[in-house]
Order: sequence, then structure tokens, then C-alpha cells
Amino acid sequence: MKIKLLSFVFLLAGFAAYSQQVPYTNCPNCWLPDSLGNHRVVLEFNGTGKIAKAVINWRRRDNDPQNKRIIVEDGATHQKVVNTKTGTLNREYGEIYFEPVSGKGVYYVYYLPYKNEGRSNYPKGVYLKPENIASADWLKRVLDAGNELPSATVREFQSIDAFNSFYPMEVIATKDETNRLVKTHKADKFLVFPEDRLNSIRMENDLPERWIDRGPQDNFTGEVAKGENFAFQLGIYALQNLDDVKIKFSDLKSAAGQVIKAQNLFCMNTNGVAYDANLLTKTVNVAAGKIQAMWCGIDVPKNAVAATYTGKAILTPKDGPAKEIRLSITVNNIALADGGVNEPWKMTRLKWLNSTMAQQNTVIAPYTPLVVSDHSISLLGRKVELNNDGFPKQIQTFFTPEMTGYSKLPNDLLTEAIHFHFTKMADGKNMTLKNQGIKFTRTEPGTVQWKASSGNDTLQMEVSASMEFDGFIAYTVKVKALQDVDLKDITMHIPFTKDVAKYMMGLGQKGGYRPENFDWKWDVAHKNQDGAWIGNVNAGLQYSLRDEKYVRPLNTNFYLQKPLLLPSSWGNDNKGGIKVSGAGKAVLADNYSGERKLIKGEELYYNFNLLITPFHPVNTDFQWATRFYHAYKPIDTIKEIGASVINIHHATAINPYINYPFIAWKKMKAYDDSAHAEGLKVKIYNTIRELSNHAYETFALRSLGHEIYSPGKGGGFSWLQEHLGDDYIAAWFVPEIKDAAIINSGMNRWHNYYVEGMNWLTQNVGIDGIYLDDVAFDRVTMKRIKRVLTADGHPGIIDLHSANQYNKNDGFNNSANLYMEHFPYLNRLWFGEYFDYEKNSPDFFLTEVSGIPFGLMGEMLQGGGNPWRGMVYGMTNRIPWSDNADPRPIWKVWDDFGMKGSQMIGYWVDANPVKSDNDKVLATVYKKQGRALVSIASWAESDTDIVLNIDWEKLGINPSEATITAPEIKNFQPGKTFGLNEKIHVEKGRGWLLIIK
Repeated sequence: MKIKLLSFVFLLAGFAAYSQQVPYTNCPNCWLPDSLGNHRVVLEFNGTGKIAKAVINWRRRDNDPQNKRIIVEDGATHQKVVNTKTGTLNREYGEIYFEPVSGKGVYYVYYLPYKNEGRSNYPKGVYLKPENIASADWLKRVLDAGNELPSATVREFQSIDAFNSFYPMEVIATKDETNRLVKTHKADKFLVFPEDRLNSIRMENDLPERWIDRGPQDNFTGEVAKGENFAFQLGIYALQNLDDVKIKFSDLKSAAGQVIKAQNLFCMNTNGVAYDANLLTKTVNVAAGKIQAMWCGIDVPKNAVAATYTGKAILTPKDGPAKEIRLSITVNNIALADGGVNEPWKMTRLKWLNSTMAQQNTVIAPYTPLVVSDHSISLLGRKVELNNDGFPKQIQTFFTPEMTGYSKLPNDLLTEAIHFHFTKMADGKNMTLKNQGIKFTRTEPGTVQWKASSGNDTLQMEVSASMEFDGFIAYTVKVKALQDVDLKDITMHIPFTKDVAKYMMGLGQKGGYRPENFDWKWDVAHKNQDGAWIGNVNAGLQYSLRDEKYVRPLNTNFYLQKPLLLPSSWGNDNKGGIKVSGAGKAVLADNYSGERKLIKGEELYYNFNLLITPFHPVNTDFQWATRFYHAYKPIDTIKEIGASVINIHHATAINPYINYPFIAWKKMKAYDDSAHAEGLKVKIYNTIRELSNHAYETFALRSLGHEIYSPGKGGGFSWLQEHLGDDYIAAWFVPEIKDAAIINSGMNRWHNYYVEGMNWLTQNVGIDGIYLDDVAFDRVTMKRIKRVLTADGHPGIIDLHSANQYNKNDGFNNSANLYMEHFPYLNRLWFGEYFDYEKNSPDFFLTEVSGIPFGLMGEMLQGGGNPWRGMVYGMTNRIPWSDNADPRPIWKVWDDFGMKGSQMIGYWVDANPVKSDNDKVLATVYKKQGRALVSIASWAESDTDIVLNIDWEKLGINPSEATITAPEIKNFQPGKTFGLNEKIHVEKGRGWLLIIK
């Protein structure tokens, strides 16, 4: 059978082929990569006999080729050739002996065969070991033949597709070629290889053969459009150790005197803008023998005159000498309005890494501007009064117990001010620090900042704090020793009122009722725990303890690979901890750090953050009207089902690659437009935690070291091993489309790109929001995202899914506690996988799943949830993600009853007009004029009979005319009518939906 060889498509026009003129081609779907690997060599044999020899100059970047299997296939029959033998195998070439079973013709050598082991979504790509299957007789023939063997000729190097190709930037130079280059330039400290943006520099340890052919260059030429974000590379090959390499650009000037200013040029490896808008300076060191890609950019002015502009890029290591690269940039007559970001494969979006979009802390709806009056700061539904030392004297909320509105009477969180104690070792007494009052340093609608100072002759405490419009307060507390001092303890006390301190979540405590006495110690190596939420439904406080070296850890399966850093202040070599217990009229959170000796001049940072909950009332009407469909299906199908918002997961036709929704955006736009025409909204999966290997900028981001990607042991799917080599963490993998993600490192400039990308998708594709699958960014990025998603009247709906984080790999945190800083900007929760809806108590549902104490409502996931228990919190499951996940029968009840405009009165409200006579069977009322929908759910250990105690006056219904009816609901309950005082049989773990009218 004659094989059809695909024509070679060059990655860069005009580039010469492999030095021996052997082309690199792609052959999509020509073989099964999961058994044969992603690469093969095409051989042609024109000899005779039973033995052929091929010498393959494959120039491989992988290590230890001799330890990987070689598979030879007969091109005519596509059968594996059994009689094969290898000679010398190294990274530069390989000797292959095989039996040409079909005589003259084509044979294939597969040289990186692998198999995937482990979990399908977290595979371990294992390369097959060499095998010895040739017959002894044939091996003897090879030995006897010596060097007198007919040769097979290498015709092509093939990859399964262009994405897997090593050409041109991963075809290595030989050791001899590299040595000759080094010898030729022995007087140089480093060499520079300018490179086009379409040929990302990929290797750190090997020179590409392409660079040997071309040699180092002292010039770069490029053609750009007016207004383009143009990128290019300067590849550094260090012949000696280089420290702190800087790049300086000159102006670019045309022959006629036009100028592109030097400030329009940049190098993202040395300078930029951090995720929080602070200027960023990076140190670039290059060890001898290593390669460093320096990604540079030119912001070409839109009004630039078409001409050729020349200038210089000057590369200077710390100890010199410098090298000058002449830049020759031709500006053509094409004008780009968007900088070229609609062609991201040209690296036009690298500029997004330094974006400051949406950084100004403007107030986001529904929040209101901060108002400062004397020492008090008012915000939506809350108020903070400050003490003279800068700490809160009182914190109040003004939410009703129902969480559907506001109360004129405040809920006081504190019995006295939050305060520090400095306890002397000598006598066990607390030091007195005299404060000098507070000074407001910034008062804006979105942010208020203040400072305060306290001290005595031994210690000085400097307090800097800021409060934002959503109720977040960040404290920087610097404690400085003015003389040597032995301290028994430094503590911070938060004295909660008992009514507020009803529930607790965090510090290893499952969400629910607060224990009477609680004691916790630091263990950052194993536990992602640095604070807790303590509160009631309508008043609470989350706090976390940190120091000046805090770095956000990894989360969601990867905490142990980048855990918290123990705060030197609060942790104090694990002497510190937290105790929560009753203390008179208060419930005291005692945050202690233990005994220590401070040397004169020593400084410690006892920083902490506060979040005042709830953030706003629950939006029940949004809950009833907004019905998510969580799958990519035809628009008319979804509309017929009755959903109003479509969530498009990744690994779908219009959003194939995880957290990189830019490749199939035209298909996505067409789908969005169709949905909008039918009155539906579309949200997409897009977050930061891992990033698809299909991102165009993958290797540019890798050039930034560990800024964007976390360090790790590598491994995972074959593409990652073959093209990244090592030093990464392999993340989520989709076998069907071979999408292999890489773990992000934490807070970095990718967040700037993410914000710009979300803005672009909102404005150009028309997405209506995002679906977050856990979150690895902070509140700064979340606020920016909310701003761009809601700009120009876009709805900007955000819902958050989280698997239960309370496990070893996630550091035993609570999802709601972990992500609470994002709750002010969410529209719905979907908690989530591995949440047990059957065994957990109502207080767990309330605090960890429902979102109600924070102003949110949610949905259930695992196993479809428990629909009876869910409804007492206004929750259903989400169609059609889980088995048994069909909320439509309950939606119908909502519609028939008219849930919109109803008043939700939860079982937790003392004034709830409908209660059962069994405290294990709870009732929530959805009240309207003249009628009510009552949700009943049981947590009793067995089936039970209950009687409803109804306050008819509060319910607003005349009992003499009232009826109690259970509408028939498929898979939920049979239709039935109950007498007003009739016992209602409630099965274990189930309940009823009753209509009283």
C-alpha cells in the first residue's frame, strides 16, 4: 500500500529545512499516538536482503533516548516489525537495524512511544522501555554481516500534528556544533540570537540547529502595522555566568526623521506592571551554557508614518560588556484599531501582561460609597467605629435575620474593641501603650485609609489600615522593639458578642455551630489554615493572620506543593495559635503568638485582614428567575427545558481549552448571538489555576521563570514532557482533545492578561459572565473582573463551583472560608463535589453550602443533592450535570406559586410563622399576599410525624379559610391535602413542599 506523504508546511516562510534537507512534516491521524507516540521517522529502503540499517540524525531534545523503545512498522502492511535491533542511540543520532519484511518500500520508526497511567484526568505519561523481541537467528545474521549492510534512507521526520512538532525550535544542535560555535566566540561573554515572534524559543539547555546555521546576529528586522502590539525575541546564550541582564532601547528613527519613542519599547522579562498595578522589576540571571529568551515589544503608534525605523537594543549584564542589536522595523500602511489582539498567535496579547485595566477602586453595584464621619465608616448594611489606636471599637451590621432586607436596629459584633496585649515575661503584666490618635490619609468612595501610632519606652506599634466598599479591612501592624525585651506573649483579642458568635468555620472546624471551647495551632506544611469566620446569619466576621512575607498558596489538589509560609510573628516557630471560648459576656477569639525575646530594633508584622459579613441581602428574585443549564447543547433544546443561563464548560466545541477561551471564539460568538436572539444568556468556564498548553503564549510565559508557572517535578501527559522538559506541575487533562494544563504559580501578571481577556470576550464575543471552577486569584483580580464583565450594561454574572476543600491535598480548608473574599462579587454558589448532603447537619448546610449568611444563594451538585433539604435554603440542583439532576418539577412549583416577589423567612428566623413540633424537622416559608409556600425538610434519624405550629396572624392568612396542599411533584412528593392540625408524615432525609392559602 502506497502511503500518501503530506506536503511540508513551513512554520516561517522561506526558512530552510533540516541541514541534511530532510523535511519535518505533519501527518494528522496517520497513526495512533496513544500506542506509538507523537513522532516517527519515515524511511525508504531500496535494497535487498533480510537486514537494513538506518542512521537517523534525529537531534532529539529529550534525555536518555537509549532507555526508550524503538518501534519499527512496515509501511506496506502497517504491521510491527519483530526483528529489530538498536546500535548507538543518543540525543544526536540513532542506529536502527530491522528486517525489511516487505522488501523495498517505506518503513516507519516510532521513537517516543508511551502509555498513560494513573487517572484519566491526571495521567502519568510513561515512555516504554526498550524490548528485545528479535529472533536469535536474525540477530546472528546482523552480527555476522558486520558493516556490509544495505542502508535505509531517512525521508522525513513526522509528527502526529503541527502542535506536536519539534521543528524548528526544538531540533537541537550537536555537541560538536555547539563547541565550534563557542570556540569561535571564545572572547564573548554571551551571544545573541534575535528570533521572530512566530518561533518561540523553547529550549533552555540546547541550542536549536537553526541558530548554528544562522549564527549569532547583531540585528533584527521586522514588519509591523500601525498601532500594532509587536513582539520579538532576543535569545541570549550565556558563555559565562550572567547576572542581572538589562535591556535598554533607543528611539527608533526613520530616514525622514519620524520617531517611535524609546518608551514605546519594553522587555517583559525585566520590567512590567504587577497584578496589583505596582511597577515590577525583575532580575534576569543566565547561567553559563543556558539560553534565556528575552521577549521584547514595541507599541507602534497608530499615527506612525509608514517607513523603516532603526534603533538599538542594548543588552548589558551587571559586569558587562554590553551588546548592541540593531533594530530595523518597517511600519506598513495597514492600520490596526485593536493592536492586533485578534491575531494572538502573533503574540500581540503579551502587552496584556502589563495591563492596569479596571484597577481604580471604583464602587461596584450594589455597593455604596464609603462615608466617613468622625471615627466611623459607613458602608452598605454595615458600620465600623474606630478606636484611637486604629483598631475597630465596634462593628455593626444592619441586615434582618431573614437576610432579605435591612434593619434600623444594629447588630453589634463586639463587646469591646479589638485590641492587642503585650505581656511581659518578668511579671506577667500587660504593657500599657499610649496611642496618639488616628489620622485618615485617604477618603475616597471605594477606599478609606488611616494610620495610628502607639507606644512606650520599650515597644512601638505602627498601624496602617484600609477599608474598602465591600467590607474588607486590611491591617498592617508593625511592632518594633525600642530596647531588648522578654515577652510572655503578644496577643490580639477579638471579643465577639454571644449572639453573633453562633457559628464558626475554618481552622479545621467544619462549618456549623461554634464549639464551646476551641484550640488551634499552626501547621502550614499540612493545613491551609490561617483564620476563621465567626458569625450569625446576619452578622459575622472573617479574619486571617499574616505577616509581611505572605504569599498566596496553591489550592485545589496542589496546596502541599506550595503551602502557606508560617508568619514569623503569629506563628513564632509554631508557638502561636488561636483559642475561641466564652469569656463573661463575650466569646473571645484569643490570637496568641507565644513567648519570645525581641532585640532592640527588631520588627515584627502582626498583619491581619477582616471581612464583615453579610455583604448584601440575598437576591431571592434572581434565584427564582435565573436557571442555569450547565452543558453545551442546542439553544432551542435549552430554551424548551426552561433554563435562562447557559454555562459553557471547557472541553466543548466553542470553549475547548481550559482557561484559554480564545481559539474557538468565532464559534463562541455565533452561539452567544443565537442564545441572545432567544432571550438566553451565556457564561463560559474561565478561571486562573491552571492554563492550557494550547495557549499561544506558553513559551513566552515560560521565559519568565516561575512568575507565571509553578515549579514542579514535571511529568504528566506526553506533550508536556516532550516540549516543556521539566520544572512544572502537570494539571487537568482532557483525553478526548489532549488538552494538558499547567499549574499557575499564584499572584502574577497572568492576572492582568486574564482581566484584559475577559474584557475582550465581553466586548467582542458577547459573553454574559463566567463560571469559576475554584479560584486561584485574590480579591484585587476579582474586583477587576467584575468591573469589566459589567461594563456598558453587560450582566456580568459570576457563579462559583468548588469541590470540598476539606481534605489532605487541599490543606483541610473550607470552600466557603477559602473563597469568602470573592463572595461580594458572586451571583451564585455551586458547592459542590464531595459535599455530603445526607450526613451533614442543617448548620453545615447553612454555613458551608447555602451562601445565605454572606448574601448569596446556591445550588447543589454531588449526586444531585438532597432536593428536600435544599429547598429550605432556596436551593435546587443544576441541570443536567449530575445524575438525578432535574430541577424542572420544582421550577414548575415555583412558577405556579409565583415565587418572584415572595418573602423568604428561613427556619433560622425566630419570627418564622411556620414551625414544626420536632426540632429535627425544619421549615422555611416563602410568603406572599394571602398564600405561602412552606418547605419542610427532615434531619431526624428516622421517619417521623410532625404537626405544624402556624402563627396565622404573622402568615397573614385566615385559618378558617385556609387549606394546606402538597402539589404533586415528580420524584419529590405525591399530591395530597392536609388538615390544619393533621400530623404530617415525613420520611427520613426527605420533606414536603406545602402551599398554604
